[in-house]
Amino acid sequence: MMLAILLAHIVGTAVAPAMVRRWGRAAFYPLGAIPLVSLGWVVANWPSGPAVDHRATVSWVPGLSMDIALRFDALSAIMCVLALGIGALILFYCAAYFRPVGSHTDDPRLPSFAAKMVGFAGAMFGLMVADNALVLYVFWEMTTVLSFLLVGHYAERAVNRRAATQALLVTTAGGLAMLVGIICLGNAAGTYLLSELVAHPPTGTAVTAGVLLILVGALSKSAIVPLHFWLPGAMAAPTPVSAYLHAAAMVKAGIYLVARLAPGYAESPGWRPTLVILGLSTALLAGWRAIREYDLKLLLAYSTVSQLGLMIVLVGVGTGDFMLAGLTAMCAHAAAKATLFMVVGIIDHSTGTRDLRELAGLGRRCPGLFLIAAAAAASMAGVPPFVGFVAKETIFGAEAQSPVLGWAGPYVLAAGVVASMFTVIYSVRFVWGGFARKGQLTPSAAVADLHRPGVAFLAPPALLAAASLAMGLGALTLDTVLSTYADTMPGGTGYHLALWHGVGLPVVLSALVLVAGTSVFAARDLLGLSRLRRLPVGKADRIYDEALRLLDVAAVRLTRITQRGSLPLNQGVIFTTLVVLPLSALALGARDHVDVRLWDTPLQLMVAVLVVAGGIGATMTRNRLSTVLMVGVTGYGCAAAFAFHGAPDLALTQLLVETVTLVIFVLVLRTLPAEAERPTMALNRLPRILVAVASGFAVAVLGAFAMAARTTDGVAEALPQAAYVRGHGANTVNVLLVDVRAWDTLGEISVLLVAATGVASMVFRNRRFGRAPRITDAGTAQRSPGVATPYSPAIGSTTWLRGSAYHDPNQRSLVLEVATRMIFPLIMVVSVYFLFAGHNYPGGGFAGGLAAGLGLALRYLAGGQYELGETLPVDSSKILGVGLALVGGTALGSLFLGAPALSSAVLSFTLPVLGHVDVVTSLFFDLGVYLVVVGMVLDVLRSLGVRLDQELESQHSTRPLAGVS
Repeated sequence: MMLAILLAHIVGTAVAPAMVRRWGRAAFYPLGAIPLVSLGWVVANWPSGPAVDHRATVSWVPGLSMDIALRFDALSAIMCVLALGIGALILFYCAAYFRPVGSHTDDPRLPSFAAKMVGFAGAMFGLMVADNALVLYVFWEMTTVLSFLLVGHYAERAVNRRAATQALLVTTAGGLAMLVGIICLGNAAGTYLLSELVAHPPTGTAVTAGVLLILVGALSKSAIVPLHFWLPGAMAAPTPVSAYLHAAAMVKAGIYLVARLAPGYAESPGWRPTLVILGLSTALLAGWRAIREYDLKLLLAYSTVSQLGLMIVLVGVGTGDFMLAGLTAMCAHAAAKATLFMVVGIIDHSTGTRDLRELAGLGRRCPGLFLIAAAAAASMAGVPPFVGFVAKETIFGAEAQSPVLGWAGPYVLAAGVVASMFTVIYSVRFVWGGFARKGQLTPSAAVADLHRPGVAFLAPPALLAAASLAMGLGALTLDTVLSTYADTMPGGTGYHLALWHGVGLPVVLSALVLVAGTSVFAARDLLGLSRLRRLPVGKADRIYDEALRLLDVAAVRLTRITQRGSLPLNQGVIFTTLVVLPLSALALGARDHVDVRLWDTPLQLMVAVLVVAGGIGATMTRNRLSTVLMVGVTGYGCAAAFAFHGAPDLALTQLLVETVTLVIFVLVLRTLPAEAERPTMALNRLPRILVAVASGFAVAVLGAFAMAARTTDGVAEALPQAAYVRGHGANTVNVLLVDVRAWDTLGEISVLLVAATGVASMVFRNRRFGRAPRITDAGTAQRSPGVATPYSPAIGSTTWLRGSAYHDPNQRSLVLEVATRMIFPLIMVVSVYFLFAGHNYPGGGFAGGLAAGLGLALRYLAGGQYELGETLPVDSSKILGVGLALVGGTALGSLFLGAPALSSAVLSFTLPVLGHVDVVTSLFFDLGVYLVVVGMVLDVLRSLGVRLDQELESQHSTRPLAGVS
């Protein structure tokens, strides 16, 4: 069912834009039902004990420990209530927050906003139930990306772009550190399952480093000092984003991760000092900053940072009492802070301001909103009977009685008391600043022009405020829920949640904090707090800006040194490194005896001589086309060598690649002079000769020693049998590409697609995608200076290709046109044959795609740009997209059948005439590869061929004729 919940959120994300376009903001109600129904499953399947959980596993890449393992236990259930329950209320709140569709202030980005919010809810659920640490990291980064997009919702505003970029850089940097830590733990333990890593924690220096790196990720996500500054900046986001991501959900991810790992790693070196020192520093510094803010949203932002610091200490100490206190504080904070953020959104919508200096008398004008805000603020401040009071007593009790803190215990308790006093001050400040009359007899101007919020606007925060009261009154029930996980921690004293424990140190401290905090706020003018305009604690934002500036300077200087704009220099550095480093390691390390066999047959020697001759000729000739042909000789010679060594697949692929490369070179050479200048060729000739000879020597020597270093039979010995039994094919090379190493192929064709996109993006300045021009386009073209126009067909002339009638007569070749007309169908038949036969015979999707691409290149060279458009009148991007979708669909399709991704099977059936037919499902993967290669070649022909044709024709049409002035 967990997979069904994730799938439901994926579907909801996909359909959200269409729903919002169809129904407007009312679409948030059915979208909010997705996390709400998911919450129903969470409640119905609540774990009844610490050892009770629900698990689901989808085999993905077992060999890389990347199975999608999900686990729903007590801690996951607690966090899912916050992520899904508050997420549903926030989505309902959005329906009233945003302007009606069709109004002049309607937000055109609302459809995508809805999709991101639903997707974020799903990502948070996935993060909370992920048992595989690598899967958890994937969901972790999904929340980071979605947070970036949501914070930058108003992309036209510089403040939003800065805030989004800042949040992305900080949390992504922490996430990368966390990934390294996860790998350290997984390698040490031999598993990436969190349940196993916590139950049987590994030890060692690498583990200690890994744990600290994971803490970096957790601290950055939960905005702990010194990585706290991104959260106040993120307040530029729409208020629903702040209420959900930055109060109840995303910022709790770091708290969750620490709580998840604490049972196994609380005793790890550096764990407690790091969390206690940084957490308490955050609670105090952010609390001090919160009491100085005038923007209600920023006040809540800094107060959130302060309470996150306290929570990270509580869940990180690693005892049952502290864990219970931390979980209680987390529930109290999520309910209260999400409520207050929504209240700020209502105030902003109703009055047009969030500045507490411009608000006076709002409590009388909106008594319902005042009651909601007062209840949430009272819970945040720890006023009984709200859940915040229960949490505060639990915190003080844990800090006063815990033996694990040792000598630091009293200091931790004192810091907790001061931080709680700050909480009271800014809670009172929020209610007073937002709703009090402040000595004015009449409402302020902003309040006087108030637009009263409707019931639908007030209902979500009202429900959450009521939840704060209900959790306080039902403290015993809440204890049963939270203790399920807290009891898994060692060192507990048996403390339980209750609204009243009797007179003791915790209740005395709670009363002291309330009285002291309220008194300090009341005497703020007498104490001179309002005159402290500058904070003596510094500003992390400035450090962040300076760090970025230094990085920019360092990057520019490094680029200036390494990237001088000289291609020969860059290549020289690369090849020199290739020679020096490996040969030095070989000379200083152990070496085996090398037995070199120069050739097996005289044919190999002849091929070698031709290859060497081609290489030498390429360095000596001035004509660029001759140079390209000489280089082609070396490539074809390699193909011959592969054929002699019994590798027909490699030989075939090499031949096709070399031919396509020659075509591309010829297309590019049209814009260059026919011959290179002698001074250019003579420049640095000796250094280039030395580098070239040394590179060839290094590769040969390294290859010889690498082959001699093998001490056992290679894996290649077992590949033919494995390919036939497991991949259902006799062609080992093709089975490797589409089955055994299909992940590599998926990555490689993605690189091909990116390369084709990059080439076309450099050539096309305006529109990246498109198709080659067709004859219908030529018929409607208007002749004008500087615009390439088609050539009119000659009357009575014979055309063998449709597009050749519009080809420049000076470039037409009747022999080539006739040959193309006859050969092209044969090429396509061979191409399709390669595709279907490749699993058992030489060929495959890559070879078939190259063959088809050569056929397209032949049609273009014979008939010109319009012939290419007539041959394949399809946008190359669509071919590339369909091919990549086929490859990805094949990868995912096996998952729905209960097999690992990219698993293959044989489909057997009988057809009339053909008889019994066996089809391996990897054929669909190969078809995707085929289409990607065809699309790439078409894109290259369109960009380096058609586009250059148009530019050359444009230059020719604007060139003045001789003798004309």
